[in-house]
Amino acid sequence: MRNWNKMLLGLLTAVLIASVPAAAFADAVEGEITVTLGEDLSEEERSNLLEEMDVSEDVEIVTVTNEEEHDYLGEYMDASDIGSRALSSSKITAGEEGEGINVETNNITKVTEGIYANTLVTAGVEDADVYVTAPFDVSGTAALTGIIKAYEAQNDIDIPEEQKKVANEEMVKTSELGERIGMEEATELITRIKEEIGNQPVESEEDLRDLIERIANEMGIELTDEEMDGLVSLFDRMKDLNIDWNQVQDQISHIRDNLDEFLNREDTQSFIASFLDFINELIDSLRSWFGEGSESNQ
Repeated sequence: MRNWNKMLLGLLTAVLIASVPAAAFADAVEGEITVTLGEDLSEEERSNLLEEMDVSEDVEIVTVTNEEEHDYLGEYMDASDIGSRALSSSKITAGEEGEGINVETNNITKVTEGIYANTLVTAGVEDADVYVTAPFDVSGTAALTGIIKAYEAQNDIDIPEEQKKVANEEMVKTSELGERIGMEEATELITRIKEEIGNQPVESEEDLRDLIERIANEMGIELTDEEMDGLVSLFDRMKDLNIDWNQVQDQISHIRDNLDEFLNREDTQSFIASFLDFINELIDSLRSWFGEGSESNQ
Protein backbone atom coordinates (compact mmCIF):
# COMPACT_ATOMS: atom_id res chain seq x y z
CA MET A 1 0.00 0.00 0.00
CA ARG A 2 2.89 2.37 0.83
CA ASN A 3 4.45 1.80 -2.58
CA TRP A 4 1.06 2.28 -4.24
CA ASN A 5 0.58 5.59 -2.42
CA LYS A 6 3.97 6.75 -3.70
CA MET A 7 3.05 5.73 -7.25
CA LEU A 8 -0.28 7.54 -7.01
CA LEU A 9 1.35 10.67 -5.60
CA GLY A 10 3.87 10.58 -8.44
CA LEU A 11 1.05 10.33 -10.97
CA LEU A 12 -0.88 13.18 -9.38
CA THR A 13 2.27 15.30 -9.22
CA ALA A 14 2.86 14.73 -12.93
CA VAL A 15 -0.73 15.75 -13.67
CA LEU A 16 -0.33 18.81 -11.44
CA ILE A 17 2.85 19.89 -13.18
CA ALA A 18 1.03 19.85 -16.50
CA SER A 19 -1.89 21.89 -15.12
CA VAL A 20 -0.38 24.52 -12.80
CA PRO A 21 -0.87 28.05 -14.23
CA ALA A 22 2.06 29.92 -15.78
CA ALA A 23 4.30 31.53 -13.17
CA ALA A 24 6.24 34.75 -12.99
CA PHE A 25 9.60 36.32 -12.60
CA ALA A 26 9.72 39.03 -9.95
CA ASP A 27 10.96 41.77 -12.27
CA ALA A 28 9.95 40.52 -15.69
CA VAL A 29 6.88 41.57 -17.66
CA GLU A 30 4.06 39.05 -17.50
CA GLY A 31 4.09 36.85 -20.60
CA GLU A 32 7.70 37.67 -21.49
CA ILE A 33 9.53 34.70 -23.00
CA THR A 34 13.22 33.88 -23.08
CA VAL A 35 14.59 30.76 -24.80
CA THR A 36 17.92 29.05 -24.21
CA LEU A 37 19.49 26.90 -26.92
CA GLY A 38 22.54 24.70 -26.73
CA GLU A 39 25.36 26.00 -28.91
CA ASP A 40 25.97 22.59 -30.49
CA LEU A 41 22.46 22.03 -31.84
CA SER A 42 22.30 21.51 -35.59
CA GLU A 43 20.19 23.94 -37.59
CA GLU A 44 17.50 21.29 -37.97
CA GLU A 45 17.51 20.52 -34.24
CA ARG A 46 17.38 24.21 -33.41
CA SER A 47 14.43 24.76 -35.76
CA ASN A 48 12.57 21.72 -34.40
CA LEU A 49 13.03 22.79 -30.79
CA LEU A 50 11.76 26.31 -31.49
CA GLU A 51 8.72 24.79 -33.17
CA GLU A 52 8.23 22.45 -30.21
CA MET A 53 8.34 25.45 -27.86
CA ASP A 54 5.88 27.28 -30.13
CA VAL A 55 8.13 30.33 -30.53
CA SER A 56 9.71 32.08 -33.50
CA GLU A 57 13.28 33.18 -34.19
CA ASP A 58 12.24 36.66 -33.06
CA VAL A 59 12.04 35.57 -29.41
CA GLU A 60 14.93 36.50 -27.11
CA ILE A 61 17.42 33.64 -27.41
CA VAL A 62 20.29 32.95 -25.02
CA THR A 63 23.02 30.57 -26.20
CA VAL A 64 24.58 28.10 -23.77
CA THR A 65 28.03 26.64 -24.40
CA ASN A 66 29.51 23.33 -23.33
CA GLU A 67 32.32 25.28 -21.66
CA GLU A 68 29.76 26.97 -19.39
CA GLU A 69 28.23 23.61 -18.54
CA HIS A 70 31.61 22.23 -17.50
CA ASP A 71 32.34 25.38 -15.51
CA TYR A 72 29.26 24.95 -13.30
CA LEU A 73 29.13 21.15 -13.15
CA GLY A 74 32.81 20.19 -13.31
CA GLU A 75 33.25 20.09 -9.53
CA TYR A 76 30.38 17.64 -9.04
CA MET A 77 30.34 15.40 -12.12
CA ASP A 78 32.81 13.55 -14.31
CA ALA A 79 33.59 15.38 -17.53
CA SER A 80 32.41 12.34 -19.51
CA ASP A 81 28.98 12.58 -17.86
CA ILE A 82 28.68 16.27 -18.74
CA GLY A 83 29.57 15.51 -22.35
CA SER A 84 31.22 17.52 -25.08
CA ARG A 85 28.15 19.18 -26.65
CA ALA A 86 25.64 21.71 -25.33
CA LEU A 87 22.20 20.41 -26.37
CA SER A 88 19.74 20.97 -23.50
CA SER A 89 17.43 23.90 -24.18
CA SER A 90 14.61 25.66 -22.36
CA LYS A 91 11.77 28.15 -22.55
CA ILE A 92 11.10 30.50 -19.64
CA THR A 93 7.85 32.43 -19.46
CA ALA A 94 7.07 35.20 -16.99
CA GLY A 95 3.61 35.20 -15.47
CA GLU A 96 1.68 36.49 -12.50
CA GLU A 97 3.66 37.16 -9.34
CA GLY A 98 3.12 34.71 -6.50
CA GLU A 99 2.38 31.56 -8.51
CA GLY A 100 5.62 29.77 -7.69
CA ILE A 101 7.87 27.76 -9.99
CA ASN A 102 6.37 25.33 -12.49
CA VAL A 103 8.60 23.00 -14.54
CA GLU A 104 7.81 20.65 -17.43
CA THR A 105 10.37 18.49 -19.22
CA ASN A 106 10.72 16.55 -22.46
CA ASN A 107 13.51 14.10 -23.37
CA ILE A 108 15.10 14.66 -19.93
CA THR A 109 16.02 11.35 -18.30
CA LYS A 110 17.86 12.13 -15.04
CA VAL A 111 16.62 15.41 -13.55
CA THR A 112 12.96 15.55 -12.53
CA GLU A 113 10.66 18.57 -12.61
CA GLY A 114 10.77 18.74 -8.82
CA ILE A 115 14.55 18.79 -8.72
CA TYR A 116 14.69 21.61 -11.27
CA ALA A 117 12.13 23.62 -9.28
CA ASN A 118 13.97 23.09 -6.01
CA THR A 119 17.37 24.07 -7.37
CA LEU A 120 15.97 27.12 -9.16
CA VAL A 121 14.66 28.33 -5.80
CA THR A 122 18.19 27.96 -4.41
CA ALA A 123 19.54 29.98 -7.33
CA GLY A 124 17.12 32.82 -6.51
CA VAL A 125 14.61 32.26 -9.30
CA GLU A 126 11.04 33.25 -8.44
CA ASP A 127 7.67 32.58 -10.05
CA ALA A 128 8.77 30.95 -13.27
CA ASP A 129 7.12 28.74 -15.88
CA VAL A 130 9.98 26.63 -17.26
CA TYR A 131 10.00 24.10 -20.10
CA VAL A 132 13.17 22.01 -20.50
CA THR A 133 13.79 19.95 -23.61
CA ALA A 134 16.38 18.42 -25.94
CA PRO A 135 16.35 16.94 -29.46
CA PHE A 136 16.68 13.43 -27.98
CA ASP A 137 17.08 11.80 -24.56
CA VAL A 138 19.70 13.55 -22.40
CA SER A 139 20.35 13.56 -18.65
CA GLY A 140 19.29 17.21 -18.32
CA THR A 141 21.99 18.14 -15.82
CA ALA A 142 23.38 20.84 -18.11
CA ALA A 143 20.02 22.57 -18.61
CA LEU A 144 20.12 24.40 -15.27
CA THR A 145 23.02 26.51 -16.54
CA GLY A 146 20.90 27.85 -19.39
CA ILE A 147 17.79 28.43 -17.28
CA ILE A 148 19.70 30.56 -14.77
CA LYS A 149 21.42 32.41 -17.60
CA ALA A 150 18.05 33.19 -19.17
CA TYR A 151 16.64 34.37 -15.85
CA GLU A 152 19.55 36.80 -15.50
CA ALA A 153 19.00 38.14 -19.00
CA GLN A 154 15.24 38.47 -18.57
CA ASN A 155 15.55 40.33 -15.26
CA ASP A 156 18.78 42.20 -16.03
CA ILE A 157 20.52 40.88 -12.91
CA ASP A 158 23.67 38.96 -12.02
CA ILE A 159 23.25 35.98 -9.72
CA PRO A 160 26.43 35.40 -7.64
CA GLU A 161 28.64 32.69 -9.11
CA GLU A 162 28.82 30.78 -5.83
CA GLN A 163 25.03 30.66 -5.65
CA LYS A 164 24.85 29.24 -9.18
CA LYS A 165 27.41 26.56 -8.31
CA VAL A 166 25.60 25.59 -5.11
CA ALA A 167 22.34 25.25 -7.09
CA ASN A 168 24.10 22.96 -9.59
CA GLU A 169 25.64 20.95 -6.76
CA GLU A 170 22.18 20.56 -5.20
CA MET A 171 20.77 19.32 -8.50
CA VAL A 172 23.51 16.70 -8.91
CA LYS A 173 23.37 15.48 -5.31
CA THR A 174 19.57 15.28 -5.30
CA SER A 175 19.42 13.33 -8.57
CA GLU A 176 22.19 10.95 -7.42
CA LEU A 177 20.43 10.37 -4.09
CA GLY A 178 17.16 9.92 -5.96
CA GLU A 179 18.62 7.09 -8.02
CA ARG A 180 18.98 5.12 -4.77
CA ILE A 181 15.95 6.14 -2.66
CA GLY A 182 13.57 7.50 -5.31
CA MET A 183 13.42 10.94 -6.92
CA GLU A 184 10.25 11.93 -5.08
CA GLU A 185 11.74 11.05 -1.67
CA ALA A 186 15.06 12.78 -2.42
CA THR A 187 13.31 15.96 -3.58
CA GLU A 188 11.06 16.01 -0.50
CA LEU A 189 14.06 15.49 1.79
CA ILE A 190 15.89 18.49 0.32
CA THR A 191 12.71 20.58 0.45
CA ARG A 192 12.09 19.82 4.12
CA ILE A 193 15.69 20.61 5.04
CA LYS A 194 15.33 24.00 3.34
CA GLU A 195 12.07 24.66 5.18
CA GLU A 196 13.69 23.85 8.53
CA ILE A 197 16.67 26.10 7.85
CA GLY A 198 14.25 28.85 6.85
CA ASN A 199 12.32 28.45 10.11
CA GLN A 200 15.35 28.16 12.36
CA PRO A 201 18.79 28.80 10.84
CA VAL A 202 21.51 26.46 12.11
CA GLU A 203 24.75 27.81 13.50
CA SER A 204 27.14 24.88 13.47
CA GLU A 205 27.95 21.91 11.24
CA GLU A 206 26.96 19.59 14.09
CA ASP A 207 23.52 21.21 14.33
CA LEU A 208 23.13 20.91 10.56
CA ARG A 209 24.05 17.22 10.66
CA ASP A 210 21.53 16.61 13.45
CA LEU A 211 18.82 18.44 11.50
CA ILE A 212 19.41 16.39 8.33
CA GLU A 213 19.53 13.14 10.28
CA ARG A 214 16.30 13.96 12.14
CA ILE A 215 14.37 14.78 8.95
CA ALA A 216 15.73 11.70 7.17
CA ASN A 217 14.65 9.51 10.11
CA GLU A 218 11.18 11.09 10.13
CA MET A 219 10.86 10.18 6.46
CA GLY A 220 12.18 6.66 6.96
CA ILE A 221 15.30 7.35 4.90
CA GLU A 222 18.62 5.83 5.92
CA LEU A 223 21.48 7.88 4.49
CA THR A 224 24.93 6.43 3.92
CA ASP A 225 27.89 8.20 5.53
CA GLU A 226 28.90 9.52 2.11
CA GLU A 227 25.40 10.86 1.41
CA MET A 228 25.19 12.49 4.84
CA ASP A 229 28.60 14.13 4.44
CA GLY A 230 27.61 15.36 0.99
CA LEU A 231 24.37 16.94 2.22
CA VAL A 232 26.09 18.54 5.22
CA SER A 233 28.69 20.03 2.90
CA LEU A 234 26.01 21.26 0.48
CA PHE A 235 23.83 22.96 3.10
CA ASP A 236 26.85 24.32 4.96
CA ARG A 237 27.79 26.13 1.75
CA MET A 238 24.19 27.11 1.16
CA LYS A 239 23.65 28.70 4.59
CA ASP A 240 26.73 30.88 4.08
CA LEU A 241 25.26 32.39 0.91
CA ASN A 242 23.20 35.55 0.91
CA ILE A 243 20.02 33.56 0.29
CA ASP A 244 16.67 35.10 1.15
CA TRP A 245 15.22 32.18 3.13
CA ASN A 246 11.88 33.93 3.41
CA GLN A 247 11.71 33.89 -0.38
CA VAL A 248 12.75 30.22 -0.42
CA GLN A 249 9.96 29.34 2.00
CA ASP A 250 7.49 31.41 0.00
CA GLN A 251 8.31 29.60 -3.24
CA ILE A 252 8.10 26.18 -1.56
CA SER A 253 4.79 27.21 0.01
CA HIS A 254 3.37 28.10 -3.41
CA ILE A 255 4.35 24.70 -4.79
CA ARG A 256 2.72 22.93 -1.83
CA ASP A 257 -0.39 25.13 -2.01
CA ASN A 258 -0.80 24.34 -5.70
CA LEU A 259 -0.58 20.61 -4.92
CA ASP A 260 -3.13 20.85 -2.08
CA GLU A 261 -5.52 22.89 -4.22
CA PHE A 262 -5.27 20.36 -7.02
CA LEU A 263 -5.83 17.37 -4.74
CA ASN A 264 -8.84 18.98 -3.05
CA ARG A 265 -10.67 19.89 -6.25
CA GLU A 266 -13.95 18.00 -6.69
CA ASP A 267 -13.09 16.88 -10.21
CA THR A 268 -9.66 15.66 -9.03
CA GLN A 269 -11.20 13.60 -6.23
CA SER A 270 -13.70 12.16 -8.70
CA PHE A 271 -10.84 11.25 -11.04
CA ILE A 272 -8.93 9.58 -8.19
CA ALA A 273 -12.01 7.59 -7.14
CA SER A 274 -12.63 6.44 -10.73
CA PHE A 275 -8.98 5.59 -11.19
CA LEU A 276 -8.87 3.54 -7.98
CA ASP A 277 -12.07 1.71 -9.02
CA PHE A 278 -10.41 0.85 -12.32
CA ILE A 279 -7.29 -0.43 -10.56
CA ASN A 280 -9.34 -2.55 -8.15
CA GLU A 281 -11.25 -4.10 -11.05
CA LEU A 282 -7.97 -4.77 -12.85
CA ILE A 283 -6.50 -6.45 -9.77
CA ASP A 284 -9.60 -8.61 -9.34
CA SER A 285 -9.39 -9.66 -13.00
CA LEU A 286 -5.69 -10.51 -12.68
CA ARG A 287 -6.29 -12.43 -9.45
CA SER A 288 -9.02 -14.44 -11.14
CA TRP A 289 -6.90 -15.05 -14.22
CA PHE A 290 -3.84 -16.18 -12.28
CA GLY A 291 -6.02 -18.30 -10.03
CA GLU A 292 -7.48 -20.17 -13.01
CA GLY A 293 -4.05 -20.57 -14.54
CA SER A 294 -2.55 -22.08 -11.38
CA GLU A 295 -5.42 -24.57 -11.02
CA SER A 296 -4.97 -25.84 -14.58
CA ASN A 297 -1.26 -26.41 -13.99
CA GLN A 298 -1.66 -28.47 -10.82
